[in-house]
Amino acid sequence: MNLKEKLTHPIFEIVAKAAAQTGFETYVVGGYVRDLLLNRPSKDIDFVCVGSGIELANQVAILVGNNIPVNSFKNFGTAQIPFEDFDLEFVGARKESYRSDSRKPIVEDGTLEDDQKRRDFTINALAISLNKNNFGDLIDPFNGLQDLQSKILKTPLDPAITFSDDPLRMMRAVRFASQLNFDIEADTFQSIIQQAERLSIVSQERITDELNKIVLSKTPSYGFKLLFQSKLLHQFFPELVALQGVEYVGGNAHKDNFYHTLQVLDNVSKYSNDLWLRWAAIMHDIAKPATKRYDPKVGFTFHGHEDRGARMTPKIFKRLKLPLNDRMLFVQKLVRLHLRPISLVKEVTDSAIRRLLFEAGDDIDALMALCRADITSKNHEKVTRFLTNFDKVEKKMKEVEAKDHIRNFQPPISGEEIMNWYNIPPGRLVGDLKEAIKEAILEGIIPNEKEAAVALLAKLTAEKGIFIQK
Repeated sequence: MNLKEKLTHPIFEIVAKAAAQTGFETYVVGGYVRDLLLNRPSKDIDFVCVGSGIELANQVAILVGNNIPVNSFKNFGTAQIPFEDFDLEFVGARKESYRSDSRKPIVEDGTLEDDQKRRDFTINALAISLNKNNFGDLIDPFNGLQDLQSKILKTPLDPAITFSDDPLRMMRAVRFASQLNFDIEADTFQSIIQQAERLSIVSQERITDELNKIVLSKTPSYGFKLLFQSKLLHQFFPELVALQGVEYVGGNAHKDNFYHTLQVLDNVSKYSNDLWLRWAAIMHDIAKPATKRYDPKVGFTFHGHEDRGARMTPKIFKRLKLPLNDRMLFVQKLVRLHLRPISLVKEVTDSAIRRLLFEAGDDIDALMALCRADITSKNHEKVTRFLTNFDKVEKKMKEVEAKDHIRNFQPPISGEEIMNWYNIPPGRLVGDLKEAIKEAILEGIIPNEKEAAVALLAKLTAEKGIFIQK
């Protein structure tokens, strides 16, 4: 197959010219070729040459001109060039060998065939020639094109060797399956199951990088089911694994919270591409195993799982090397509040709405999206009824917010003003007075206005024998 007509961007002619000038056989390889054949957009282009990748990159930079920068990494024999919207990477063809206790390879110069053999999957081992005698020819020694058309992931060599050499490739297999909606070939998947524990030699940062790509795929539940079935998930996320299963007592049972969580994740993913909202879906019921109790009168309960889950969130984020910043706080907040809108469905009071708006702040829309996604049932009528009730709650929220301006609410009187007016030193009394004003506003006793707050403050301080100092 010749793909010359698909190599329409001028960069390929430029690299081909540089290859001719250096005398290096040069090829486009890997993900760009795969995505070109799948008609998927790609901004990363990898070039392999039989020679020095750095020397080839420098020649390309000369031909492009405009003082284009070349970022060279001599220890790895690679170079990178930013060009228009693309990131170009150049490397010399190489062959690799591994030690059993490390995924860092021993690298030697090699041929194109050696370089293709070291690739993780057949669909990533495809190459396109940029050489004058066969420009555009597809080099496909492992039938990657056929696997691409069959939507199959398999390794170029024995999967046991491929995954033992670099166990991160097992996570990449699941990631590509989830992103591309491909199947993992049976022997390849069996090898993942057999070697899942070798993931322990891979850094958590690299594992989580692949995990987040699965979370961001169109239907992330597919990737998580593969992680679970392969036992990869067990290696780094036991809390999520613990959600799986149903217990029966006295004819009562609870739903399988693992598959419920995946359904919530998929539901959220239809609404938003936000990684952290998706993580909130993953974490929302994470504490159910720890809070599960059986009551003969009502069956299984999970009282307090939202608060326990919020407390678990920082520890899990730290272990998974996820950011411990405002993104974690966002996830933690949504986990803690995810039952609140559901309780409002039963009784929508202005006071409860004000409190929820106050606690959720700017994250109220994300919270409502999570809560809608959390309504999972095979009973379509039940789902419709709950979602209709959520519509009523959201309508009421808009009415209360328009009237009381509670979202991101700040008390209309500051602690500094209270201290100055009444000559009170910093301490508990100031905090108690501010809290009383806040509670009065949230309960609807006074409007969220300074004049009303000042009047209430005067009443409260008078009751304590404290008056404004003239």
